[in-house]
Amino acid sequence: MSDVIGFIGLGFMGLGMASNIRKGGYDLWVKGRRNRAPVESLVSQGAQEAASPREMAEKCDIIHLCLSNSPQIEATMRGPDGILAGARPGLIVIDTSTADPASTEALAAELGEKGGHFVDAPLGGTPVQAEAGQLIAMVGCDDDILERIRPVIECWAGTVNHIGPAGAGHKMKLLMNFISLSYGALYSEALVLGARVGISPQTIRDVIAPSRMGCGFFDTFMSYAVDRNRDAHKFSIANAAKDIRYLNDMAANANVVNIMAGAAKHYYTQAVATGHEEDYVPMLSDHVGALNGVDLDDVVRKGRKGGVD
Repeated sequence: MSDVIGFIGLGFMGLGMASNIRKGGYDLWVKGRRNRAPVESLVSQGAQEAASPREMAEKCDIIHLCLSNSPQIEATMRGPDGILAGARPGLIVIDTSTADPASTEALAAELGEKGGHFVDAPLGGTPVQAEAGQLIAMVGCDDDILERIRPVIECWAGTVNHIGPAGAGHKMKLLMNFISLSYGALYSEALVLGARVGISPQTIRDVIAPSRMGCGFFDTFMSYAVDRNRDAHKFSIANAAKDIRYLNDMAANANVVNIMAGAAKHYYTQAVATGHEEDYVPMLSDHVGALNGVDLDDVVRKGRKGGVD
């Protein structure tokens, strides 16, 4: 493999992705944050650690970003020791984060002025799929750049969808998360309303899961709501609130009435405002329950015994 690959952001998704790039035979440079364990794991697999994004840009041909939000991405790109400071002609940055498309388009223009290419390739899937190399990639870039980077992306993605030019991938990801996070709010309301009228979460799952309304997101959501499996869907409410906020901004910029997205946003904003930003998305059901004086954990226990009060 001739390309040298960089990876910045080794969280739930990034660690599995970077590990698969290394398994694909590529020379790999990594940069983590506070948690040293992912860095040390990858170094033990033969990766090297970069001191800064600038150093990575000076050494790598392709750099992946897997960060939490657009301010982090912008700081990584534009900081005094950022990627733009060390960018060489031909450098490709693949941003796999979920980001504000307007920011993405601006960064693509700035890197383009240095002869580089900014690609947005946000993810669909879970940390388990990241480890297995079976994520979905929604790619925004020119055709020739996609073919240049496809072998690298296929190290961590089982499906590669070319959405359009730079920025289009992040727009598609926001639409995907609009649907899933609205489901999260809808499921939460349905569970609480069901509890109020005597229908247990178990019964709701038993009826909906095998129907046409069942889906993978429903299954993982209910794995927490019914089975109380905290790790069933490890996506934080903080990230959910950020994504639905970006979606609402995109709708405002497009002059689109978005009543559903606005309603969903308030549930996630309320959970963040009350100190629950590190909870995972299925736990939103508990917060909606609390707003209505319903303890869903207690309801589930009673459901196991055969009834809901």
